[in-house]
Amino acid sequence: MTDGFLAAAAMFWSAFLAATFLPGGSEVVLAAGLIEKSADPWLLIGLATVGNTLGSLVNWACGRFLMAWQDRRWFPVKRDEIEHFTAFFRRWGVWTLLFAFVPVAGDALTLVAGIARVDAALFMLLVGLGKLGRYLVVAAGVLSWPWI
Repeated sequence: MTDGFLAAAAMFWSAFLAATFLPGGSEVVLAAGLIEKSADPWLLIGLATVGNTLGSLVNWACGRFLMAWQDRRWFPVKRDEIEHFTAFFRRWGVWTLLFAFVPVAGDALTLVAGIARVDAALFMLLVGLGKLGRYLVVAAGVLSWPWI
C-alpha cells in the first residue's frame, strides 16, 4: 500500500465517522493531508465530502427507521434536542440541510431530516453541497499558508 492510499482511506473514514454521532475531526485530517501532500488535494476534498455525506446518511437512516428506540440511553440524540431541531426544521425547511456541516447541530438536523422523511436524493444533494463548501474553505485556508 502506498502512502497516498493510506491518506485517502484515512480521509474517507475520518470524514465518515465524524458525520455520525461519533466524535471526530475530519478537518484536521484534511489539513494534515494537504500539508504533507500525501495525496492530490482534489482527491482528499472529494473523499472528505463523500465520506462525510455518507456518514450523515447514517444519521438520516436513524431518524427514518430507528425512532422507536429514541428513549433508549444509547440513542445518539436526546428527545429535547429532537424537538428543538424539529421545530427549527419545520420553520426553515430542507434548506437547513446546507448547514449539516455544523458540529452537533448538523447531526441533529440530519436525524430530523430522516424523521421528516426527506427524500434521500434531495438530502444527499443538499448535505453534500454544504459539506463540500466547508471542505473547500478548509482547503483554501490551509493551502493559502505561505509555508505550505
